[in-house]
Amino acid sequence: MKRALLTVLSVVALAAAACSSAPSDGKEAAGLTSPAKKELAQQIVATAENGTLDWRSAYGYIEDIGDGQGYTAGIIGFCTGTHDLLTLVERYTEEHPGNGLARYLPALRAVDGTDSHEGLDPGFTAAWKAEAERPGFRAAQDAKRDAEYFGPAVRRAERDGLSALGQFIYYDAMVYHGPGDGATSFGGIRAAALKRADAPAGGGDEEKYLAAFLDVRRKAMNELHPTHDTSRVTVQRRFLDEGNLDLETPLEWEMYGTPYKVA
Repeated sequence: MKRALLTVLSVVALAAAACSSAPSDGKEAAGLTSPAKKELAQQIVATAENGTLDWRSAYGYIEDIGDGQGYTAGIIGFCTGTHDLLTLVERYTEEHPGNGLARYLPALRAVDGTDSHEGLDPGFTAAWKAEAERPGFRAAQDAKRDAEYFGPAVRRAERDGLSALGQFIYYDAMVYHGPGDGATSFGGIRAAALKRADAPAGGGDEEKYLAAFLDVRRKAMNELHPTHDTSRVTVQRRFLDEGNLDLETPLEWEMYGTPYKVA
């Protein structure tokens, strides 16, 4: 699946939410399922997907970024060409009949798997933005993200014995590449990485395994979109090189030339 270089805001953003450092009570460091780390994960992804740390401002985001996947929209870039936007609207319509997007379902089904806007223009983008003002549609986007991207990525990372950073690396790869076993999908990238290095659950060194995963992922990104910036991989490798396996804050990084900081 996913994703391309988006128009980035030229601003240095400061996050309001902070993540605690390694626990001092002897407990294991928190993974991405902890509220603070999950918030941090959404912030980092949003800098790549939407050019902002304020991921909640992206529910109404929608544009065609020219990556061959039609309209990219919402908090993690659901696409009209990659099936997830269609199923999001279908499920939302089951729970909220007569919503402002329901009338576009026939067109969404027709363009699924393509980059076409046929039947969507000129009103679909305005309808998406209007619906994104409703709490129910925001909740539907959250649920879709957690059920198909965040949850599966984190659970797979936990089974592989990965830290918070490893869990985030899996999550961001799932968002950009989508689930599946193809060479450029999350499952294919993981399988290729495991041929280069063992995951911690298999007795391997986590840093070596994550380095292999990022190498394979960058190659997959270049195969999908040869001209696209791979800053999101560069950022993750920087955290890895710094040994920040627990994603401790403060964090500073640069995405597509724009600096960000979570204090």
